[in-house]
Amino acid sequence: MPGGSRLLSFPLILLIGLVAMVSAEDPRPADSSAPSTPAGPPKAKVVPVEDTVQGHKIVDPYRYLENPNDPDTKLYVEQELSYTRSILDPLPGRDKINARLSQLLEIGTVGVPQMGGKYYFHTRREGGQNQPVLYVREGLNGAFNNDDRVLLDVNQLAADGTIALDWWYAAEDGKYIAYGTSASGSEESTLHIIESATGKLLPDTIERTRFASVAWMKDSSAFYYTRNPKKGEVPDGEEVYHVKVFYHQLGTDPAKDPLIFGEGRNPQDTPNVTLSEDDRWLLIDVGEGWTKSEMYLKDLQSKDPPVEITTGKDFLYGADFFAGKLYITTNEDAPHYRVFVADTAHVKRENWKEIIPQSDAVLQNASVTGGKLLAEYEHNATSELKVFGLDGKKLADIPLPAIGTVFSASGRYDRDEIFFGFQSFTVPPSIYRVDLTKVDGTGVNSALWAKVDASSIDPAAYDVQQVWYSSKDGTKVPMFIVSKKGIEKNGKNPTLLTGYGGFNISETPSFNRSAYLWMEHGGIFAVANLRGGAEFGEDWHRAGMLEKKQNVFDDFIAASEYLIAQKYTDKDHLAIQGGSNGGLLMGAMITQRPDLFRAVVCQVPLLDMLRYQNFQIAKLWIPEYGSADDAKQFEWLYAYSPYHHVKPGQEYPAILFTTGDTDTRVDPMHAKKMAALMQAEAKNGASKDKPILLRIETKAGHGQGKPVTKQIEESTDVYSFLFWQLGVKP
Repeated sequence: MPGGSRLLSFPLILLIGLVAMVSAEDPRPADSSAPSTPAGPPKAKVVPVEDTVQGHKIVDPYRYLENPNDPDTKLYVEQELSYTRSILDPLPGRDKINARLSQLLEIGTVGVPQMGGKYYFHTRREGGQNQPVLYVREGLNGAFNNDDRVLLDVNQLAADGTIALDWWYAAEDGKYIAYGTSASGSEESTLHIIESATGKLLPDTIERTRFASVAWMKDSSAFYYTRNPKKGEVPDGEEVYHVKVFYHQLGTDPAKDPLIFGEGRNPQDTPNVTLSEDDRWLLIDVGEGWTKSEMYLKDLQSKDPPVEITTGKDFLYGADFFAGKLYITTNEDAPHYRVFVADTAHVKRENWKEIIPQSDAVLQNASVTGGKLLAEYEHNATSELKVFGLDGKKLADIPLPAIGTVFSASGRYDRDEIFFGFQSFTVPPSIYRVDLTKVDGTGVNSALWAKVDASSIDPAAYDVQQVWYSSKDGTKVPMFIVSKKGIEKNGKNPTLLTGYGGFNISETPSFNRSAYLWMEHGGIFAVANLRGGAEFGEDWHRAGMLEKKQNVFDDFIAASEYLIAQKYTDKDHLAIQGGSNGGLLMGAMITQRPDLFRAVVCQVPLLDMLRYQNFQIAKLWIPEYGSADDAKQFEWLYAYSPYHHVKPGQEYPAILFTTGDTDTRVDPMHAKKMAALMQAEAKNGASKDKPILLRIETKAGHGQGKPVTKQIEESTDVYSFLFWQLGVKP
């Protein structure tokens, strides 16, 4: 699943961005000028297009930049990138920054193993590898050897590392893996099948399987899966929607795969599939935005169509099978979520029985493993793991290594073991194994299974604290602050603040490799847990979406003001960074509080909120933001849309916009139009001191699957920009 609440298998726009950090020294000369640069940015051609939207006259001077194939767009991009390079390339200390980032970003990754038959499958990336490698280890119930065998290495598929492994699903018996790959960050996956024992590829290949969900039959002979339509099957441009469920028998023509579910539904609905352990029942959960999902159950021994088993109301649902029962996790009348159980043969809503009520912590997921329920919770933006009996009785808490984040957990209904991945700001990603046979009511022990080599840093040298501050309306909001131990609150520490605030996504502690560059130079790194996220349940999410989106911006402004008031930093030493929905947040900060920040890194952003829904997969986000096509929702969007709030003659912070030319989530047009407009109208649009820059990465998308070499290149530009702007000596 590509991120977000585990109850909502929906394609999200999640990218926080590659964070950067800086030092307490301030070597800037009085004029703080950049090295020798051209006279100024290119002057983008102005071709006004006037629309009347909900009775408002809207003039867009750069509409043509929405078309990447327009000759004027191509000329603008060429000149813009040349200008950006002329500013960034001569900055002092780039070589040192690049060298250290290369060390930090070569700290590898490790994934939580998935079990199938006698196999344990997991991913790992080491050193200079651009993409993670899929490995297989043999054994059973913990009695495995430690010899990992390479099953799939996508690094061998492209010399520049731009082919990514998007997702993978192991068959129940481990005989096969279904996996998806895509090129250049496009996430437009093609499904392949590989045999675990031999590494042999089967001839079965299925196109158009972006964000695919796959459910294998028990004997590995076939699977249910989701697929997008091909060109010509739906209106032009809607191929990214209309996802449906199909059934594929190995060795047959995918073009003839029977349609199982999805005909006649809303084009933006996104189904996902789960199969019961006896192959009797197919569960189809359908995402309809970030506040609603529906579940359908199909009896595979019957010719009847799938039957809806949820209420049809505005709630989220997820479920797991075991022994003729369905264990349902939902926020139905419970913003912190709870668990029900129902017989699969009598699964109508009136037959559900609550077994785990909601609590102060937010339940993220509950799944059956080893005849027990593994429950993943979040409390004050940090993780908790608990084990319950199938009757809902709590059996044990699973101890975690520290305060931090469980980034994934896995188990199986027929295995007495689970694996979970853990990380924190100062704890590198590590995988732990838990033996569920030792659950005794007082706790269980976890054993380290794998970890990354992070010997080039000393996490013990850093402090992590969680503070609470008041937002504009009095709401208490938490924020993590990370820095070297003993740092002085002198009011001038270079500080980088980031946030997201949307789509039911939590900003929990994570191991940010490049952040250590910043903190090694005395910088402070802060993460605000804004409304719109999932940190405190569905009420917290809804308090930051649709007509309440301004709460997110107010929360972030309040976080900035807190850092200044508490003498962590000041306006001249405060930088902010965010991507995707967090890029929209950056755009709002640029236009609402240009006085509050010295520098802004705005990555893969949404900025034109009156037209965003017309591009890429953005109609999927209308339930979160609204649409200008609706008169009431237009008013919300127009009130904050960053592109429509740039003021001529206003001085803005130094800004680095970044995007990818093959981004199929957030269209690059947002960054192009905003950069052109601000360079033309801002007081500092042509400034050498506080420039407005645009960086466009080639063969790169929204960020997922970006090779390490490109991550290093982008991070070098980001940090060089921030070091320069905040007066940090590399």
